[in-house]
Amino acid sequence: MSARDNVLIGGHCRSRGGFVANALRLPLVGCEERLLNQRASGLLQKLHLASVADLPVSVLPFWSRKRVELARALASEPKLLLLDEPAAGLNHAELGELGELIVSIRNRLGTTILLVEHHMNLVMRVSDQVVALDFGRKIADGTPAEVQKNPDVIRAYLGGEL
Repeated sequence: MSARDNVLIGGHCRSRGGFVANALRLPLVGCEERLLNQRASGLLQKLHLASVADLPVSVLPFWSRKRVELARALASEPKLLLLDEPAAGLNHAELGELGELIVSIRNRLGTTILLVEHHMNLVMRVSDQVVALDFGRKIADGTPAEVQKNPDVIRAYLGGEL
């Protein structure tokens, strides 16, 4: 499937037309399809995917595939977006773009983001609130600056004392 088709699928959960309306091509269906297409085009633009929108996702580079996944998730207009290890496999430049993208999504779309990530530089750069875990146990909770100074976090993540 193309990048555009992937994003459109993400938006279908918000459509109101059911099987009968789609089978009969009722006016509601056409209106919703136009709205879905506009939303998908906007997301493809925002995520710098417009130039590859009609290409199969299978031929896209890894970072572009990740952005398609993100666009598909955003097409459902979530209030809360869970990003689980989004930095995995990204190079340094792509990591910087991901950070900018996360901040942009939060600020421009007003979406709350729950980021589960081991890349501490990314976490500290994009987060308002950080919760640090050590083997599933919460050891710190606060602003990035507060968590970075926490002795339990230093011990758990750096292996030493202050």
